[in-house]
Amino acid sequence: MRLQNKVALVTGGGSGIGYFTALLFAKEGAAVVVVDINDAAGQKTVQEITAQGGKAIYVHADVSQAADCERMIQAAESTYGALHILFNNAGISHADDDDAVKTSEEVWDLTMRINVKGVFLGCKYGIPALRRAGGGSVINTASFVATLGAATPQLAYTASKGAVLSMTRELAAIHAREGIRVNALCPGPLRTELLMKYLNTEEKKQRRLVHIPMGRFGEAHEIAQAALFLASDESSFVTGTNFLVDGGITSAYVTPE
Repeated sequence: MRLQNKVALVTGGGSGIGYFTALLFAKEGAAVVVVDINDAAGQKTVQEITAQGGKAIYVHADVSQAADCERMIQAAESTYGALHILFNNAGISHADDDDAVKTSEEVWDLTMRINVKGVFLGCKYGIPALRRAGGGSVINTASFVATLGAATPQLAYTASKGAVLSMTRELAAIHAREGIRVNALCPGPLRTELLMKYLNTEEKKQRRLVHIPMGRFGEAHEIAQAALFLASDESSFVTGTNFLVDGGITSAYVTPE
């Protein structure tokens, strides 16, 4: 088991990438702290893990709130004695996110609070816990749009993921000598509820698919496998990376025929 005797915390663990990652981490031997604002979804993830013989607890937390982030870290340490893996995965892509002219301040501020401040607060309280454990891995979910602009305007989301990527690089440099690795996991377009709610017409879907050399959307369980690599000791010399798992979208101007 690749995460035997490790404790992992996964935000946004009730759905999408977080859900599949929580299940995979538990299968690989980790005790998992599942964090979400959707209690039913988060508890369902825990139930699935425990039904398969794994260890997991659920913690309700809004990652944009400092007190909630502090509490989720405390729950990990008080329940399992340590924290070794911090997966700052929770995020939103608002349906009303558009270009600079059309995106409201409210949508901009909400996106930044969750996608950027949420990662900051996770690290603010999580990194001291990793220090106490003697080191560990921080994985921050960014996006391929931190490298490329989005074909369908989603300015707040794109800006927020760029911030996550740059924050990850600086944290990696700061904490490398402490045995704490910090990497940005950057998925390409995925067939998740989060994206499909946004790409809500066939035209919008095709505008994304035409740029993906593989010709399909990725699946959340594929991103979970990448998260497992970054969480495990197999990536012991990997820090500060923009770890793209994107079907080739950032490598090609257009899809080859």
